[in-house]
Amino acid sequence: MSLRVSFELSTADLGHFRTIMREARDAAADKPRGEVLGAARKVLDSVSEIDIPEFVSDRLSRIQIMIDMVEDKEWLLPDEETTRVVNALAYFGEPEDLIPDHIPGLGFLDDAIMVELVVRELRHEIDAYADFCRFRSVEEKRRGGRGAEDAVTREEWLAVRRKELQSRMRNRRLRERTRRGAKSGGRSPLSLL
Repeated sequence: MSLRVSFELSTADLGHFRTIMREARDAAADKPRGEVLGAARKVLDSVSEIDIPEFVSDRLSRIQIMIDMVEDKEWLLPDEETTRVVNALAYFGEPEDLIPDHIPGLGFLDDAIMVELVVRELRHEIDAYADFCRFRSVEEKRRGGRGAEDAVTREEWLAVRRKELQSRMRNRRLRERTRRGAKSGGRSPLSLL
C-alpha cells in the first residue's frame, strides 16, 4: 500500500527556504568549490545506502547533474553560472538540516524540496547543459572517433555549440527575470540564489 501526500508551499514557506539557502551560501562562501561539491557528493553517497521514497530519490539525483555541470571540462561553465550552481549546492553540505536525515521516510524531504526549488531556478543552465551533452554524444558517434584529421577539431565544434547554448541560457534567464520583475514588481518567491 502506498500513500500519496501533497502539499503547497506558500510565499512565506518559500521565504523560509530562501533564508536557509542564503545562510548555507554564506556559510560556504569561504569554502573551496571542491569542498562544496564534495559535500554534495557525500549526500548522494549517503542516499545510495538507504531506502528512501521515490519522490526524494528522483529529486536528489539531480544534484549529480549540477555537480557534472561544474566539473565538465568541455562545458566550461563561465564563472557567473558556476557560482550560481555552487551556491545552489551549498545547502547540501550543511550538517544542520531542517529535517534530520536519519528520520526514516522523511529525513531527506527538506533536501528534496530544496533540490526542486533549485532545479527550477537553474532550469536554463540545466537545459543548456543537457543539450550540450546530447550534442556531444551525437557528434562523437557521427564523427566515429575521428579527431585530428577532421577539418574541424573536437574542441572547435564543441566550442561553437557551447557558445550557442550558454548564450541561450543567459538570454532565457534574463527574459524570465524581466518578465517576473514586470509581473511582481521585484523578486520572485522562487528566487533562491
